[in-house]
Amino acid sequence: MTYTRAVHETVAALRTIREQWGELLLAIETPPADVWPPRQLAHTMRAVDDEQLVVEERAPLVLREHPAPLNLAALDTGLAVERLVFSLADTLAAAVQHGARTGAPRDPRRWEFADPGAVDIRRAHGSRAHGLHYACVWIEGRVLDEDTEAEAHLDGTPAAPPFAPLPPHLLHEARRTARIAEGRLLRTLGLDVRSTPVPDRACPWCVGELELHTAPDAAPSVTCSTGAECAAPVPLDEQGRRVWEWGDLLALVAALVEGHENRGCVVISS
Repeated sequence: MTYTRAVHETVAALRTIREQWGELLLAIETPPADVWPPRQLAHTMRAVDDEQLVVEERAPLVLREHPAPLNLAALDTGLAVERLVFSLADTLAAAVQHGARTGAPRDPRRWEFADPGAVDIRRAHGSRAHGLHYACVWIEGRVLDEDTEAEAHLDGTPAAPPFAPLPPHLLHEARRTARIAEGRLLRTLGLDVRSTPVPDRACPWCVGELELHTAPDAAPSVTCSTGAECAAPVPLDEQGRRVWEWGDLLALVAALVEGHENRGCVVISS
């Protein structure tokens, strides 16, 4: 694998983790979801007065108490992902972060190691206290070799850069770790690449089998097995199946709910 491709894949994995982290936090506080409806529709279907989740204001999972999480699998995944990412940041900092100059003001770009024996909570947890988003952004900076050029002190005298370039073996370790963390998070959320039959739901237009398609970098879609003979008002995909893309999924959900309610009614005639 080329160096450039390893950088690209590592950065992509770190960004996926950051983008989906809020979904995982919500999943911890929500009972395990069924296949249907797709998880990405949860925000659209949630009541408007529900609590808004601001990821940046949430403490890291390792620093919280979890008296009664509603989804233990999601909590386990969150803790595992944090351990992987925080440990990777420690490893990279130990290898490429230059020592601070004596008496110099604290550089906010530095990764601070945890010091469990410290009384001050910030020192006790170091940069981990800033959370997973911060750690992912910091690691991305090392992967992209940011802040590795010579600098100058405020008085104009030359200064060493905060970081050395990342050696190839550590880049590949960063790639491996980031992709492991990304894969576990996506599998827990059901956002990895998969095609799953929609349980206990048939196409409202032709009673064909519906299949949900998910991927980490694409919105979910649903296809009907009947093909062009299905009368659903949606286009055909490359395989000749009726397909509900992201913009059509709410209409499909509504049609399925209506059909389910109608099947539950008993018509009595005299």
